[in-house]
This record gives sequence, C-alpha cells and structure tokens, in this order.
Amino acid sequence: MAEEDDARIRILQSLRGKICQAKNLGPCPGPTRPGYLCTFCTISLDQEEVFRTKMSEKSPSPVYGEDFYFEIPRPFQYLSFYVYAKSVFRELPVGKVAIRKEDLCQYSGKEHWFCLQPVDPNSEVQGKVHLEMRLNELITENGSVCQQLVVRIIKCQGLPLINGQGCDPYATVSLVGPARSDQKKTKVKKKTSDPQFEETFYFEVTRSSSYTKKSHFQVEEEDIEKLEIIVDLWNSGNLAQHVFLGETRVSVKILRNDSIHRAWYLLQPKGNGSKSSKAEDLGTLRLNVTYTEDNVLPSDCYTPLRTLLLKSPEVKPISASAAHILGDICRERYEAVLPVVRLLLHHNRLVPFVSAIAELELMQTQEANTIFRGNSLATRCIDDMMKIVGRSYLTVTLKPVLDEICESNKTCEIDPVKLKEGDNVEVNKENLQQFVQKVFSSITQSSLNCSPIMCDVFRSLRQMASKRFPNDPHVQYSAVSSFVFLRFFAVAVLSPHTFQLRPHHPDPEICRTLTLISKTIQTLGSWGSLSKNKLSSFKESYMHEFFKSFQEDKCIEEVKKFLDEISSNVNKGSSGVEDSVVLKEGEVHKRAQGRKRLGKKNFKKRWLRVTNRELSYHKHRGEGGRGGGGCVQHLHFVAAVMEGYIWSNVQGEGCPLCNSCEEHPGGGETGGECIRQAFARKNMFQVVHVEKLLYIQASNCVEASEWIEVLSQLSRCNPRRLSSFHPSAYLSGSWLCCKATWESQPGCKPCSTTMLVNIQLDIDCDREIERIFSIFSSNCPKLQKMEDACASISVYQGPQKEQEDYSLFTIQDPKETFRTIRDIRQELEHLQEHHMAIRSSITAKYGSLDNPIVGKTS
Repeated sequence: MAEEDDARIRILQSLRGKICQAKNLGPCPGPTRPGYLCTFCTISLDQEEVFRTKMSEKSPSPVYGEDFYFEIPRPFQYLSFYVYAKSVFRELPVGKVAIRKEDLCQYSGKEHWFCLQPVDPNSEVQGKVHLEMRLNELITENGSVCQQLVVRIIKCQGLPLINGQGCDPYATVSLVGPARSDQKKTKVKKKTSDPQFEETFYFEVTRSSSYTKKSHFQVEEEDIEKLEIIVDLWNSGNLAQHVFLGETRVSVKILRNDSIHRAWYLLQPKGNGSKSSKAEDLGTLRLNVTYTEDNVLPSDCYTPLRTLLLKSPEVKPISASAAHILGDICRERYEAVLPVVRLLLHHNRLVPFVSAIAELELMQTQEANTIFRGNSLATRCIDDMMKIVGRSYLTVTLKPVLDEICESNKTCEIDPVKLKEGDNVEVNKENLQQFVQKVFSSITQSSLNCSPIMCDVFRSLRQMASKRFPNDPHVQYSAVSSFVFLRFFAVAVLSPHTFQLRPHHPDPEICRTLTLISKTIQTLGSWGSLSKNKLSSFKESYMHEFFKSFQEDKCIEEVKKFLDEISSNVNKGSSGVEDSVVLKEGEVHKRAQGRKRLGKKNFKKRWLRVTNRELSYHKHRGEGGRGGGGCVQHLHFVAAVMEGYIWSNVQGEGCPLCNSCEEHPGGGETGGECIRQAFARKNMFQVVHVEKLLYIQASNCVEASEWIEVLSQLSRCNPRRLSSFHPSAYLSGSWLCCKATWESQPGCKPCSTTMLVNIQLDIDCDREIERIFSIFSSNCPKLQKMEDACASISVYQGPQKEQEDYSLFTIQDPKETFRTIRDIRQELEHLQEHHMAIRSSITAKYGSLDNPIVGKTS
C-alpha cells in the first residue's frame, strides 16, 4: 500500500502466505454437497476479491497449496478467505474465515486451522458513514419546551463495488426505543461507492411538558437514555431486491454532553454479526498468513543507519559488521536477511559483502564435498540475491518449457508402485526423458541471459573455493553448481508458481512430473565429485534405471561449459536480460478510443500485457499479431484516475472543481449537491502514450496498484516523460480536475521526480531500512546477549567457558563487534525517537476519517 502523509510518513502494507487445505467441508446452499463438487478459495479485502486459487479436485477435504503475496494499496477492516463450490451454473459459498486487521499479528508466520463461518449477506459489509447529530430544544406555540433530534447524514466512503462499478446506495435513518420506531430515508445515489447524501432529518424526542393528550408513543425524559439512532445503508436493486450494505448504531445519550456530535463511523454487520451456533459444521481451513505494516519515515531519518549498514563489506573482520550481526542474531528467521540483501544490492555493495561472508564460511569448511551445503548467512544471502536478480533469467530460460509441461497431457510416472491402470512405463519414461532434456538444454544454453551480478558472485565463489581446496580440481565447479542448479533452477522447476513462472500451483500429476524432472536436474548439475558415480545419489531403483538413459560424459561437458561461462570474466554489460520478458499480464476493461465518429466510448474486456519492450492489448489471451499499444519507450506517464465532482446548488452557482466536499459544509441545507462525474468505476488508471490516452480499469485495487507500479517504473526514464498531468478524466468537454476545456491542455498537477530505477530491481531503500530497524528492535535481547558476550571475552583473556548463549554468535574480534553493536543501539534509539515524535504529531482523532468509531457507541 502507499497511503502517504505528504511530509511525514508512509504507511506500506503487504500480505504473504499460503492457502494450504480444507477439511470436512459441510453442506453449502443448494441441492448438492461440496464433497461432490470442485472447490476453490478467494481472498478479499473487506468485500473486494483480490486473489483466487485454481479449482481443486472433487473432495470434501481439498488441498489448495496456493502461495500469495501482494502489496495492499488501501485501508481495510477485514481480511477474508472464502471457500466456494463450483456448480454447473453458479458458485455456491461454503464458508469463510474473516480476520480483523488488528488481529492479523496473532497469526503471523505460522500455520493455523480456522473454523469456517457462514457466508451471511447481512455480515458482508464495508465502508464508513459520516454523521452529524444534535439535540435541540424547541419552544412550541403555547410556550412549552420539547426536544428535537437532528440527524444529518453527510456522506459515505468505501461501500462495496457491484461488478467493478459503484452501487446505487441509499440510507435509512431510524430512531428506536422501547416503545417507538421512526424511520426516514434518503434519496438513491446512482453508481457510486462514495455517495454524497447531505440530507438532514428531524425526530421529536420528548413531548412538551404541558402536553395532556395521549401520544402515539410514550417517552418520558428518563427514557432518552434508551433511545438509539440506527443508520442502515442499502443498495437499491432491481425488482425491489435491496441489498444490505451495513449499519451503525449511536446512543442518543451521548448527545447530552455534546452540542454537535460530528464523526465518521465504520459500518457494522446486521446485529453486530452474531455467529451461527452451527459454524463448526462447515469445516476448517488451514492458512499461513503474514501481514506486514511498515511505517516509513522521511529518508533523512535513516541516513546514519544506512551508512552503518553500507560500510559492512569493508569492516574487518566481516563478523563485526552491522549486516553480519543482523544475520547472526536472526539465524532462525530466514526473511530477516532479505532487506539487507536488497539494500546492499541497490547500492552495488552486495558482491563484496557476499564474498567476505563466503570466505569466512570456507575457512570453517573442512571438506570440499560439504561446501555451501548448510543454511548459513552466505547461502541465505546468495539465495535471496538469485531470487531478486534472477527472476527475468528464470522467465526466459524455464517458462516456455514449463508452460509446455504443465499444459500437456503427457504422463511421466515411472515409479511402478504409482502407475495407474493402462499406463505404459516405457512411454512415460520417454515423455519424461524428453522433458528433462528440454529443461537441461534450456539451462545449459542460457549463460548469455545470466544476470551480471550472479556472474560476479559465482566468479568470486569459484576463485575462493579453488584457493581454499587447491588439491581438488572439481571444487571450483561444485561451489557454483550447488547454487545455480540445486538452489535455483531445480527449486524453480519444482515450484514454478512460487517464482511467478506459473499462475497457480500445478495439478498433482503435473507436480509429480516436475518432482521427477527436478531430481534429475539436480543430479545432472551436481558437482560433488566428478570421480564418483552419480547413479549412487538415487535411492530409488527406478530413478537409477532412468538416469542410465542419459550420456553422463556428454552432460558433464555441457554442465562444465555452462559453469565456466556464468563464472567467467567476460563482461556481459549492466543492462541485464535483452530478450523480451513479460512483466505483467491480465484481463482489464479498457475504454474505447472513439475512433469512429458515431461510436460510443464504452468499456470492453481486453487482455493487457506489458514486457520490458512493449505494452499491448488484445481481445483474448494468447493472441498475437495486430493489437493495441506500442513501445514502452513511448510511455509518457501512468497514474491512477481520481474521481471528480461538480458542486451545484439551486441558485445555479458553481465553484472550482475539487476532489472532496469538505470545502462545502452545510451544502445539504442550502440545496447543494455533489454530482459525480468521471466513470463511476473504481480501480481506474490512465496510460499516456504517444497520441493516445488510455483509460483502463483493473479487476481490483491490488491489480490496479501493480499495473501502475510496473508501468511507472518503465516510463520513469523515458526522454519524453511528462512533467505534469491531469489526475482526473476528460469528460463532456472539460478536465474534471481543473476545469480546462482543451483536451491537450498541460496537466494541472506536477509529476513525481524522475528516478533512474531498474525495473528488475525495484527497491525502496527507506522501506528496507525500516524493516531492518524493526528486526533489530524485536531482537534487542539477543543483541544485548551478544554485547555481553563481547564484553566478557574482552575482559577475560583466558580460555573461554562454553556458554550456550555465546556459542550462537560469531565473534572474531570482540572489541570491534562491541563497537558496532554500540553504534547499532544508538541508531535504534534515534529512530525510535523519530517514530514516537511523528506518531504523536499525526495521530488521528477518534471519529475522524482516518480513525473512525467502531461498533455501537454507548
């Protein structure tokens, strides 16, 4: 997410995890049971779907095995996981798991079983409502006094979308109590998720003191304590089928001490979403969810810690550096190394750091055949580096052949125990051999596409390994092959969806084929020792027989040539992969260009694809040839389309166009109204291309954010990039953002500063340092133990007493390590002070738009 305070802080949210499996799925609405239907899962931010698994097998306990990761581009209340059963005509909801944003930290990083809850339409809510309320005393004609309640419903924000477009909302405002219920209704607002109501309603609360006739309701003065204001939001549907959107309840008694109560409220489920007593009968869902929220400070705040981390490669010994200390105190946290790798990579400091820590590990390695086999800091850094800089390399090298494998219907099972009836093991073996040969050839012929950074690291590893074991002629190859084959290519073949090579986890039969291919590739690329018979590395006899079909000597020569090429001194340049690489593709709705004079500029489905060379769109996926788009070098700017409003009142007076009605308080009382312009669609973005302005709607907020990010990175370095742009749309002869009437009018808002960014290494350094700060802060007790260990070693110079806590740390020079830890702690304290100061200055008032009131107010 990128929700920015203009001058102070950025709040960035991300979500990663895995939808593992479901068990004992119960009956869903309809005549069939999900045990006899295929099921799938979706992920929703509130009510907006942002991810969907593929269809599972027909089973009451399906295995999904789908990994997910995405940035969250907007605020949300609930993260929900839905299980659906697919019938012939429709998708039937089985159950859901809804987790409040505030509760996500309880489940971070570990798998949990969740009971499915019913999918009740009255509990599917999202959005906020802005209310103003007050109690007035009225003097009647006979001089008596009574109380009147005034409720003004101003507007709503974030109501759910209907088929990607705004709904048709209206509100009912009710005053209810033990003996009364009065209800009033607003007008319906068409095609909007952020309706501007600006309507005021009046309710008589108490009878006058001189009133003697029996009223149609009985309310004494003390009964005000029991009165409640209920605001319900509804979507006006066809044939009077109105859909509940949410409600909020406010007790009238809070108005006694508040002359005018004006606040934002979060919409709640009907009756506060009480759970069904039979929820446990719907089954369970196993999930692994990690939610991360980074509060990124202004860049200057991170300068001291950034400097300390970037000088790590020069620190002697390397174990006394800040980057090494972080890896040392977080050995069990694999993800802790990633921000350091990304930071050093962005500043071209990774290769010397990796070389230094790899040399330290080699000094502690006693046998050549165990080189880089453990889960050390060096192997973790190189693993992360390959995943970051090698994504395009994997795409160019493996994606075509993996697509062929996954989309073919060829069976490759060669285990006699697992053969199905009618399978021919010889045919399967031939199929498998063909696939293995294609993958192996793709890899060994791909050296020109290997990233220069990977080549630099491999060359350094090769030289250090030869120096450490000068009598072993093969160790220079095994040092490289242990990474490029075992930890890179073989893992990508085994789990292509994890490396974005396939959209979903493969079917079980395809998974089995990929497992067999991965095993063979690992063995073909293994250089533990060329003198050994590699057939002995297979425990299964059928794999032993299968491997005999390969000419081992020929494979050895191909592997040797490949390893020589990717670890040579040949300069491959710094531009990376030259082949066309698909960076993102997917289905969108694109507004027609209006080339025909009488044609309507409506929205149509298109398959949008962007590579490092061109942007194109076609009617259907996989189409080639003539389509829309063009070269990415001709992209001038990409940005979200902001909604526009026109203020209108009964006198016909207008005002400058704006993006918020906060400038017009009391508009509802004067007859004013906000008329939504733009497209009445969410998740819109614009692409300014040569002689074209494309308006595109993504399927959800996550997709829109990803499209904008990828296209923005591609256009930031273009020579004709715009210096200003229009944040809203050009409709009905004017720009909604600035009221300019010429379509070619220069933009009214400046573009962000041009940044030279490598599209393959999109790294936000301030965010990475904030993550490092968070990791250090959460591991302060370990940092203290390491500091104590340094002090103890420095004071006591004799033989060190073995201590369990101290043995976890690598301390070569206790004095230098102590100084670095002292510097780290000092920078952590400074950053903590910055965080506290900024948070105190921007804390939103309870009841504001950014901090709405939750639940029933008493």
